Amino acid sequence: MAVVHRIVESPAAAVLEVLADGWTYASWVVGASRIEGVDPSWPEPGSRLAHSVGPWPLRIDDVTVSRGWRPDQGVVLQAKGWPLGEARVVVTVEPLGEGRCRVTMEEDATDGPGLLVPGPLRQAVLRFRNVESLRRLALLAERPTPEQGRGGDPED
Repeated sequence: MAVVHRIVESPAAAVLEVLADGWTYASWVVGASRIEGVDPSWPEPGSRLAHSVGPWPLRIDDVTVSRGWRPDQGVVLQAKGWPLGEARVVVTVEPLGEGRCRVTMEEDATDGPGLLVPGPLRQAVLRFRNVESLRRLALLAERPTPEQGRGGDPED
C-alpha cells in the first residue's frame, strides 16, 4: 500500500469540507479530469460520484464509491477507472492544533490489471501521484474564505 502524508496549514474541518464536496474531486485527485454527477448523499457510504479519468479523447468515464465516511476523520473510497482497474483509497485527517492538520492518503489496487504491476513499482507510482493529490487538496483547504478576503492586491 502506498502511503503519503502532508501537513496542511488549515484546520482539519477545512480539509474534511473539501472531501465532503464531491464536486471538488477532479480538482484534487490527479488523473480525474471532470465530475459528471454526485449523489446528494455524498460522501455517505454507498454514495457515488461519476467522473472521467484522463484527457480527451482518451477519457474513461467511471465512478468512485464512498465505502466509509467519518465527518471528523476522513473517507474511504473505492475508485474505479476501468479498464485500468480499481483501488481502495483511505484519506485520514488528524488535527494538530494551531489551525493545522496532518492528512494521510493510503492507496492500493484492489481489482483489475493494476494488480499485475509489481507491488514496489505500483507503490512508487501511487506515492508520486498522491503527493501531488495531497498538494492540491491542501491548496483547496488553505484557500481564504470570503470572510478572510484574498490576502493581497494583485496590482501591488
